[in-house]
Amino acid sequence: MGLTKTEIFTDQENRIAELAKAFAHPARVAILQLLVERNTCVCGDLVDELPLAQATVSQHLKELKRIGIIKGDIDPPRVCYCINETVWEESRQLFAGFMSQPIERSCC
Repeated sequence: MGLTKTEIFTDQENRIAELAKAFAHPARVAILQLLVERNTCVCGDLVDELPLAQATVSQHLKELKRIGIIKGDIDPPRVCYCINETVWEESRQLFAGFMSQPIERSCC
């Protein structure tokens, strides 16, 4: 996260931010939706489904894999990706907990 001084935030705050970054680009959301629907996918299929170049799809897959929300099996010449169920559930719980916090009063 670079110059954001992540060490001053809790592990949970940093993890929510890291996961939110994965969902912050519509291409990554589209990739995740396709993987959820199919439960497995070959990278070439993703390129066929998305209006993006192979290199762009690969960069998004790399970011999703870096944070662990997807996992992949490399069997050249194919690379298969799928949702990492453990991290998907972690994300669901973190966001649900964060977004379920009641707002006591509004300033506006």
